[in-house]
Amino acid sequence: MKRSIMMLLMTVLTYTFVIAQQEEEPPIPPRRSKAGKVGAFGGFTPGWLFVNVKPINDYLTAYGGAPLNDDGVWLWGGGGAAYIMLIPNLRVGGMGMGGSIQSTMLDAMGVRRDAELKVGFGGVTLEYVLPVLERLDISFGTSLGGGGIDLVLRQDAGGAKTWVQQWKNFESLTSTSRDQIKQTLSGSYFVWVPSMNVEYAVLGWFGCRLGVSYVGMSAPSWTVDDNYELLGVPSNVSGRGFMINAGLLVGTF
Repeated sequence: MKRSIMMLLMTVLTYTFVIAQQEEEPPIPPRRSKAGKVGAFGGFTPGWLFVNVKPINDYLTAYGGAPLNDDGVWLWGGGGAAYIMLIPNLRVGGMGMGGSIQSTMLDAMGVRRDAELKVGFGGVTLEYVLPVLERLDISFGTSLGGGGIDLVLRQDAGGAKTWVQQWKNFESLTSTSRDQIKQTLSGSYFVWVPSMNVEYAVLGWFGCRLGVSYVGMSAPSWTVDDNYELLGVPSNVSGRGFMINAGLLVGTF
């Protein structure tokens, strides 16, 4: 799947570059001046995060669950930025991304165990843009904000669900006497995302980009079902990792 995504992104960039080279003068967008870049944009910014799920999988397999896919997590996202003009080629904006992966195990007794890992983050972006060619830029920057992970664990003993049974589950104080269990283990983090992107202005109002980032997470705070403090979480359980990111952007370039 990673290879397919990379091939798709490279195909899109190659196609747009060839089309752009075939256009007649004057160039679109207009020829740049030495005064610095101006403009603003926003758009769709997906990514593929190579999060380390091994620490979670060790617990899932030890306690009757199925391991999560370790190929990475597809993140849907969006963002935008504008040049602040006070410092040439410096822009400020914002971004947000999120995605999830799941696993399911059905044992010999008919008990189903589901696990879902959700990763999300967002923050303010600060980037410096280095013009390379008439339409080609390289940007260096970082994002600072917050985010984290949710690990949703569900267990279902199967069978029909009735109104009375659900109230018996509500009354029960022990998990062994219930046919359904769900708990959400949530970790909140301070997030920083240094990144480098190659950006190409296809038209005066449309551009695309491809880049790499590292999602860093620190200062965790864990809860169970957003109500109770969760202690003893291993330090290697988080949503940090390297990320391949892309973008389809609309604005002025």
